[in-house]
Amino acid sequence: MSEPAIKSAEPLLLRDDRDGIATLTLNRGPQRNALSEGLMAALTDELTLIAKDRNVRVVVIAANGPAFSAGHDLKELTAHRTDADRGRAYFQKLMKQCSTLMQTIVRLPKPVIARVHGIATAAGCQLVASCDLAVAANTAKFATPGVNIGLFCSTPMVALSRNVHRKHAMEMLLTGDMIDAARAAEIGLINKSVPLEQLDDAVWGLARDIASKSSLTLSIGKEAFYEQLEKGLGDAYDYASEVMVKNMLARDAEEGISAFIEKREPTWEDR
Repeated sequence: MSEPAIKSAEPLLLRDDRDGIATLTLNRGPQRNALSEGLMAALTDELTLIAKDRNVRVVVIAANGPAFSAGHDLKELTAHRTDADRGRAYFQKLMKQCSTLMQTIVRLPKPVIARVHGIATAAGCQLVASCDLAVAANTAKFATPGVNIGLFCSTPMVALSRNVHRKHAMEMLLTGDMIDAARAAEIGLINKSVPLEQLDDAVWGLARDIASKSSLTLSIGKEAFYEQLEKGLGDAYDYASEVMVKNMLARDAEEGISAFIEKREPTWEDR
């Protein structure tokens, strides 16, 4: 008699494409979607593929299980304390991997929306802050709690401080306290909070609205948004003006302006 087939492990990340929207679902529910090496690699790889996929116009990052993401996998980190260098090389590798993931989201030429239904803490909060937009259930909570375990959330701080006012960021970083979705919306960490039963409608409504635009225009605008943020005021205007000139010469800008003048719906060709 042959050996029974061994059931394959659940994939760390799920992908579902429909209507030009790719939904990437973190699938480590029992581990509260901790950002393990494997999960970060899977998410980075999928986003890299999506960057070149002309059929995808918007990305949604969601999660299975009770949490959106509890941050780094602390058991995975602790396992390397016994390395000869006490884990230094591994920690450096992991932090670089995490930073690469977050920058991949920012540099992706498609808008990314976080769909947050549960807690998002530490690197999980960083993941939300790294997305272009975020919609959360009113039961969701956010924190950068590293200070409570002697590990300041320095890398989450990078994304957090680029989303909220510095005093709000410092309060989250120094206290480690949880904030609710209403407060997260108030300080700009997320766009809005809605009742859990309305979360999918809110996220998909936003995604479909954005997906109806020219993907070329969205790509130009997203890149320019993050680029100008790092410049001084004068340089930012010089850069943005040049972007506007190049954008004006695109076919979709010509079509969109003509459609507006002629009071008709535009037909996008994404060029």
